[in-house]
Amino acid sequence: MGKLSSDDVKHVAQLAKLSLTGQEVKKFQKQLEKVIDYISELNEIDIKNVEPTSQMTGLTNVYRNDKVVSENCLSQENALSGTSKKHNGYFVVEALLTERGDA
Repeated sequence: MGKLSSDDVKHVAQLAKLSLTGQEVKKFQKQLEKVIDYISELNEIDIKNVEPTSQMTGLTNVYRNDKVVSENCLSQENALSGTSKKHNGYFVVEALLTERGDA
């Protein structure tokens, strides 16, 4: 794999909404290069005779079926009793996303 540029690292950081110092960019540049080199080694593995698998155990569902236990349920009135910010039976919270999808 070719060397990652500092611009590549800055781009990845921007996508993750991280601000990095110059020193951090250099540090992560080296780390990301190692990760990419390691992952690229997977291309060298001979998998011609390997059957595709999506899971290994053969188990289908190891969980119990859902069961509503009414005495353990919190009523809507009870749930909303601790907040002053409610509207039509719902909690009112700050918007997490704008129309552009940014926080």
